[in-house]
Amino acid sequence: MDALALVVSLKLALLTSLLLLAPGIWLGRRLAHSRSRWRPLSEALVALPLVMPPTVMGFYLMLAFSADAPLGGTWQALTGTSLNFSFSGILLASLVVNIPFAVQPIQRAFEALPDHLREAAWCSGLSTWRTFLAIELPLVMPGVISALALTFAHTLGEFGVILMVGGAIDGETRTLAISIYDHVQAFDEGAAGVMSALLLVVSFVTIAVVYGLAARHRWRGH
Repeated sequence: MDALALVVSLKLALLTSLLLLAPGIWLGRRLAHSRSRWRPLSEALVALPLVMPPTVMGFYLMLAFSADAPLGGTWQALTGTSLNFSFSGILLASLVVNIPFAVQPIQRAFEALPDHLREAAWCSGLSTWRTFLAIELPLVMPGVISALALTFAHTLGEFGVILMVGGAIDGETRTLAISIYDHVQAFDEGAAGVMSALLLVVSFVTIAVVYGLAARHRWRGH
């Protein structure tokens, strides 16, 4: 087991999941309630990382993070460091890539809520904010947990974007997925197998949690 790569992967997955939680809830709710004719375009933009090849996404992010680009140049002027080949860079790239995993499960959960629940809460004197905290958020919690689980698991296994943006710097940008690739290239199939088994178990547990929550939600609905 590559301990440094494991630490980087867990740190990246945890930060990505936590940082996307609040924006995912906000955007998922907005999309679920939107009646705008531009909603399909917004949903397409959210889902874009799902269909774009990781190397293509990584290439464009690498350009955006360079010192010649507005984003990368501003970051370098403020911090004195480059976004490319840094943990900050792969974290920002991970946030972009995982937007659909953080938003879509929450959006579907909000869409499943009947409108009369909010209307009844408003008629009872609850404000929009109180209705959200006391009524909506507890009911969509399975979607929130699913979003956290999917984002965490996907971040652990992300390869192409992380490699394009961060390279493979030990203790900084070298994740488990990159370490597996490096060990296979070095014909060290034993170490690659151990790390692959870990990611396999994490992926299976994540999917089991998501489907379990979905089944529990359906059972409660009936």
